[in-house]
Amino acid sequence: MIIRALILRAPGINRDRDAALACTLAGAVPERVHVNKLAKGMVKLADYGMLIIPGGFSYGDHLGAGKLLAVDLAHRLGEQLRRFVADGRPVIGICNGFQVLVKAGLLPGWEGHSEAALTLTNNDSARFECRWVQLEADPGSVCHFTQGLGRPIEVPVAHGEGRISLRGETDLAELLARGLVALRYTAEPGMPVGYPANPNGSRDDIAGVCNPQGNVLGLMPHPENAVLAQQHPRWTREPWRDDGDGLIIFRNAVRYAASL
Repeated sequence: MIIRALILRAPGINRDRDAALACTLAGAVPERVHVNKLAKGMVKLADYGMLIIPGGFSYGDHLGAGKLLAVDLAHRLGEQLRRFVADGRPVIGICNGFQVLVKAGLLPGWEGHSEAALTLTNNDSARFECRWVQLEADPGSVCHFTQGLGRPIEVPVAHGEGRISLRGETDLAELLARGLVALRYTAEPGMPVGYPANPNGSRDDIAGVCNPQGNVLGLMPHPENAVLAQQHPRWTREPWRDDGDGLIIFRNAVRYAASL
């Protein structure tokens, strides 16, 4: 079964080619499509098996990171997007794309949640963080993209506003109870998970969140930049690496899309 993956383009998006490569390696057929083509009806979201909103600085991050693209999606593509998610089709928002999903109201996605329940704000370090980090999947998560991820994976981060902030303990408890915490930052065994292992200071070391259906994932790290063994900084010293660790996220997405 051929899975067509729509890679959303917009002014300032700059990781669309990386996401397209990741989809190709995972077995999907990627198409990089500008948001205006969708809004004008030249392309229909319903014709695709999965949607990826890549990283970058959409619309220059004017009015806040991801805010303008989120408004664009909500007002010009709201019904298409809601139907796509309700049908259970996979959606991944990476870095700036994660910010877009949150501000468009698709994450955390439980009924009756407000935008204030979860937001992404400035890193605790007050600077842009760009390096490799370790992630581990929450075994209790409903997320389809992290299934079978039984060991920590290494992928890069590159963001200045990636700290997940929750309104209060009630919202954190809600995320945990519903199994919406998909990924956490982790560290070497025996080492604390504070900074720099957690590059932004996110609550509970959360790196990725999904919706209650498990088909919408937002994460700050960049799995699309860790799909080839040669992308890892230690690849010459670790010949056992056949693929980049991030590729499993995309393979799971394609596998899940094919099962629908």
